[in-house]
Amino acid sequence: MRKIFLVLLLLVLGLNAQEVYANFFVEALRDSALAFNAGGIVKKVHVDISQNVKKGDILVELANDDTKALLEIAKADAANAEVVFKYAKRDYERQEKIKHLIDEAKFDLYALAYEKAKTALEHAKANLNYREALYKKTILYAPYDGVIYEKNVEVGDVVTEMSPKTILKIQSQNERKLVLEFDQKYWQTVKAGQTFKYKIDGDEKVHTSVITKVYPHVNQQSRKLGAEAEAKGFVVKLFGDGVIDAKK
Repeated sequence: MRKIFLVLLLLVLGLNAQEVYANFFVEALRDSALAFNAGGIVKKVHVDISQNVKKGDILVELANDDTKALLEIAKADAANAEVVFKYAKRDYERQEKIKHLIDEAKFDLYALAYEKAKTALEHAKANLNYREALYKKTILYAPYDGVIYEKNVEVGDVVTEMSPKTILKIQSQNERKLVLEFDQKYWQTVKAGQTFKYKIDGDEKVHTSVITKVYPHVNQQSRKLGAEAEAKGFVVKLFGDGVIDAKK
């Protein structure tokens, strides 16, 4: 009898160890608070709450006529420096071929002109990059495909570089993550790659996801461990529960 009891106990423990109960809530896979890295007056707001955007879309613009004008000047300077360098290089290479036939001092003048043109071009390109960076700071772009879910900006608002504030919040459109909690005693049992079967509260349909990561710390208040599983299409902040298939 004792032997049978031990076998049954091991079977029960084995079955329990294979399924770990977890509850969860739904979060967006990506969620970002957007702000300007420059100061100025808001000129245009291109989006509103619930609007879907694509990566690189312009969301908000600051008044930037002066910055844009300086950028155009920098472009012209860089183009002019490119031409000067092109001809200085051509002259230098031409004189280098006949270096042995001409006066050394004369050749040095061509070499000097070439080096000056080269340096001027490098400076012009650096200035162009700098002006482009300043101009881009006056425009807020979508960092990824998503949906705007909070808006704290209107035309005419003043933003400051010293104390930037969040003006838009964006989250991924359909990509979601389930943030799980389960008992800490399963810290050696639950691993990334295991299957999670679950139900959303109020819906009897069973869904299946895969554990993508297990958090490396225990919540001190709840004594629970956390994990994440990817999902799609759910409304953010929904919650539910399910079981992790913790088979080895």
